[in-house]
This record gives sequence, structure tokens and C-alpha cells, in this order.
Amino acid sequence: MRLRHIEVFHAIMQVGTISGAAQVLHISQPAVTKVLQHAELQLGMPLFERVRGKLYPKPEAHRLFAETEKLNRDLQGIRRLAASLKGRAVETVRLVSTPTLAISVLPQAMTAWRREFAQTRCELATYHTSEIVNALRLGEADLALSLQDPRHPGIVAEPIAQGMLTVMAPSGTWSEAECAQPIGPEGLTGELIGLADNDPLGEMVVASCEAGGVTPVFHTVVQTYQIARSLVEAGAGTAVLDPFTAASASAAKVQCRQWAPAMPVQLFLLTASHAPLSHGARELANAIGATARACLEKGCQ
Repeated sequence: MRLRHIEVFHAIMQVGTISGAAQVLHISQPAVTKVLQHAELQLGMPLFERVRGKLYPKPEAHRLFAETEKLNRDLQGIRRLAASLKGRAVETVRLVSTPTLAISVLPQAMTAWRREFAQTRCELATYHTSEIVNALRLGEADLALSLQDPRHPGIVAEPIAQGMLTVMAPSGTWSEAECAQPIGPEGLTGELIGLADNDPLGEMVVASCEAGGVTPVFHTVVQTYQIARSLVEAGAGTAVLDPFTAASASAAKVQCRQWAPAMPVQLFLLTASHAPLSHGARELANAIGATARACLEKGCQ
């Protein structure tokens, strides 16, 4: 059966008459009759019994309807999409991000992007990096943000901003002169807030400390960078964090120093290798990169 045959067949199955199908499809009754006759001729059997102007489907029609229903839905979806594209319908950009970047970088970036893309629909979600890879590969997201390069053959990781590993402490912990100098493992004193054992940044910090002959003791361990930042802002201790989370903290509540030895932390734009970005998505990525770099330049004092 051709696509037009399926459309007419489904309309008749739903309304039960030639005239009703014609109204549903916005075509003439003779056109519906002609298409139905052609479909039955191709199939080599009648699909309906005609009784006093009404059509009653035969068992073969019910079986055919069950098999072609999904195809008909797909066809209608394609027609709606084509009509939307023709009418310049609202574009949808699907962005996923790790939680820390969704809070530290995205709000300002989205505000800047909206000035040029006021009508574009944007769907935001937060995933961990392993989940982000799956979302991109399955086509459930257009672009993503992470502090990790997943090094996956189907994912393109584009660095769009870079800062340095940062130590953040409650305001008043260090003098102004000390804040201007990097701080190493030996300088970590007082209550320390650690990151989960399986966190890449947390592993980096512990490895750096051990290389310097220091074994840090964390009485408080958190799962997310935002929680660590909030605890530092509340005066609960000192944490070693990514520069984007540190830069988004309240400058009145915290102080920041660069970790020594210097360790770069990159913000990656992740996309599926087989799916180029739309104009709106690319401009959103540009806005995120610009916002992240400006955030790092401002930093926390």
C-alpha cells in the first residue's frame, strides 16, 4: 500500500464512511473512493463491506489496521514536522549538563543567549558525564557540558573554557597577601571538605596531596561541588574545587587561592560526532563559553 492509501484507509477505519473520511482528509468523496478502490485492487481483495452507504471493515482490514497504525502515526508526525519547518516553527535546543555547571555557568549564559533567541525553545537537564554520553549517542540531547572529556569514539569533546584548580575558604581565613599566592597541600589547615572517592577532581586533589607527602583528612565528604561551595560559604570549612564553582561563589563569604602546583580544569562542550549543531545550539555553546571565561576572569576575591 502506498502512503496515500494508508491515510485514506485509516480515515475510513476511524469514521466508517466515505463522506466522513473525505472531511477528515479535506479531499472530495470521489477522491476517497478512487484511492480506496485502487488500494483494494493492489491488495487483490476487498477491505470493507458496503451496507447502505456505510463501510464495515472485514477481518483482513482489522489486521491491516493494526500493522499500519504505527506507520500512519509516523507519517502524520513527518507531515507536522514538515509543516513546522515550512512555517519556521520554534526550534528546540536540548542541552544537558553536569549539575555544577548548570548552576555556576548556565544561568548567565542562558540570559545572554535569550537576547538573540527569545523564541527558541530550550530543554535543560542535568546528568552525570556517563549519562551524558548515552543521551548524546541516543539522540536525546543536542549538546552537553562537562568538566571531563569522556574519550568516547562517538563523542566530540571541544574545550571552550579553562581555569585552574582552586582552593576556597570562608572569608577571613587568609590575609590579602596570602590570597595573592598559590596554596599547596601543606597549606591546607582546619576543617576540610572532601569530594566523593570516585570523583575525578577529588582523586586529582588526593593524588596531588599524597605526591607532596600530605594525607588530607576530610571529616565532611560531599557528592556535588555545589554542596561543597555552600558549606564553605556557610563557614563550615575549606574545599578544593573546580574554578567555575569557585568563581560563582559569593565574594563576600569566601576567599579563593590557586592550587599549587597549578592544575588546569577544562570546560568541555560535548556533542555526538554524527550530529552537527543547529545555529541556535551553536550560539548557545558560544554564549556558555563566553560566560564561563568571563566568570573566571572575575573570580572570587
